[in-house]
Amino acid sequence: MTAADKIEAAKERFGLLLKEQLERVEKMKAQGGFIDYKALDRIIIGVCAGDGIGPAITRQAERVLQYLLKKDIESGRVEIRDIEGLTIERRAAENAAIPPAVLEEIKKCHVILKGPTTTPRKGDPWPNVESANVAMRKELDLFANVRPVRIPEQGIDWTFYRENTEGAYALGSKGVNVTEDLGVDFTVVTTQGCERIIRAAFEFARANKKTRVTAVTKANIIKTTDGKFLDIFREIAAEYPEITADDWYIDIMTAKLVDEKRRKDFQVVVLPNLYGDIITDEAAEFQGGVGTAGSANIGKRYAMFEAIHGSAPRMVQEGRDIYADPCSMIRAGAMLLSHIGYTYEADLLYRALDVCTVTEKKLVITGRDTGATGAEFADYLMDTIEKMKNEEA
Repeated sequence: MTAADKIEAAKERFGLLLKEQLERVEKMKAQGGFIDYKALDRIIIGVCAGDGIGPAITRQAERVLQYLLKKDIESGRVEIRDIEGLTIERRAAENAAIPPAVLEEIKKCHVILKGPTTTPRKGDPWPNVESANVAMRKELDLFANVRPVRIPEQGIDWTFYRENTEGAYALGSKGVNVTEDLGVDFTVVTTQGCERIIRAAFEFARANKKTRVTAVTKANIIKTTDGKFLDIFREIAAEYPEITADDWYIDIMTAKLVDEKRRKDFQVVVLPNLYGDIITDEAAEFQGGVGTAGSANIGKRYAMFEAIHGSAPRMVQEGRDIYADPCSMIRAGAMLLSHIGYTYEADLLYRALDVCTVTEKKLVITGRDTGATGAEFADYLMDTIEKMKNEEA
């Protein structure tokens, strides 16, 4: 094949990708509003344990949810439903990011608590199946990845709104090797995709009495896609005059988060996909590392809550999964509670986590038998919540 033939083949493939994305735009235009959980007779919470350390830490988060929602579970207002099969073994056997039968069960729920899942990489003994996280975000159109980082004693209270379905990750597996020497990947941005993530960030800020929303791009260099994101940010910011809106470039933003004089100023941060992935991992380090951080993936119909770290298969191989830190999944559970309207229970849980991991810290999790098990920590956490409730009574 000549160089000209290879270019034509690449152009044809690029055309197909453009067609797919334009079809996605039309679907976004046809979407309705967000689900109203208060109007539901019953809220179904699906729990997918995942693989690796996923089952160990997800079980502890589920126990905490069952404890906090006990009254409404008994009345039938809330149902917690375990969904089996989102494991690397089954995904590999069916060569599917999410096995179809599992996806069908997921779609019967309103919100999902999801444990870590393994994404195969080169050299792993698994076929190259797509990330279950990426697939779920696409299938359920979970466009907003929301990651909070709270450290009251340092004056840090950040909420990151990372766009989930576009940017550099949207076509991450669909790049084109034009020749043996030239490979091209794509960054995708749409007006609708930018508008909904940016508006979600401003609406959160308004609802939670935040006074600042910050956009993070590299619009001075990546002028078309990042430029569109920043232009739409400025347009929407004008609709929220009570909120200060500013923007930073990704490189300097990573520096300002470690600047003790400036980092307290940030409140709500909205970012394209790749930058959000980088920044939120950095931010989680202030809170104790990615093992302590939870995240929400929000769409208009569905929402999924998860840890931001991986499945740590080595811990399982070494028999240490019972010592894995469940805080990431428990924080994800707190976000789930808040999302479905249980704000009192979510606040209790957040405050108890602060006590158990910062101010009191009677138990320490080390990931080994030198520290507490995840179950022991969950017991400690629920005991702490019970004491807080009794003090408030």
